[in-house]
Amino acid sequence: MTAGMTLTNGTTAEHELAALQREHGRPLFALLLRLCDGDRQRAEDLVQETLVRAWQHPEALRAERFDSVRPWLLTVGRRLAIDARRARQARPAEVGDAQLENARVISDHAERAAAMLDVREAVKTLTPEHRDVLVLVYFQGASVAEAATALGIPPGTVKSRAYYALRALRRVLPGYASDMR
Repeated sequence: MTAGMTLTNGTTAEHELAALQREHGRPLFALLLRLCDGDRQRAEDLVQETLVRAWQHPEALRAERFDSVRPWLLTVGRRLAIDARRARQARPAEVGDAQLENARVISDHAERAAAMLDVREAVKTLTPEHRDVLVLVYFQGASVAEAATALGIPPGTVKSRAYYALRALRRVLPGYASDMR
């Protein structure tokens, strides 16, 4: 910017602001791009914000005070970048729609506890014979042979009681039917 810069109502004229952009825009952008970790959009926004500050404070750009306005522009841009980084760090990170769609769904503890209560209540509706087989085979992990020995019944009876017990639970717990196949 030249010492003979024209002022219009206390602000820099538009063509002089454009000249400021042409003369100092690239070095300012290069600095801000480094400070923004390569984020071009953020760096461009900060260049514009720096130029707005120059437009708001034409007195700071008068050549009588120093040889070039570039140091002033670079200092203002650097401070804006630091302020922007601090502002981003002070608030939680933004999450885009794509990240939300791909996020893993973690089961809710309350839902699991409610499901356990539902299953307990449903198991209470079974006959004692069906309940004993179900508890041994599905909840305690016994094999058919182990359950048959423990209950003193043939393995085929253990299998049929387990089948009918699950079938009865499916009727009592219709929302859980797909989980019991």
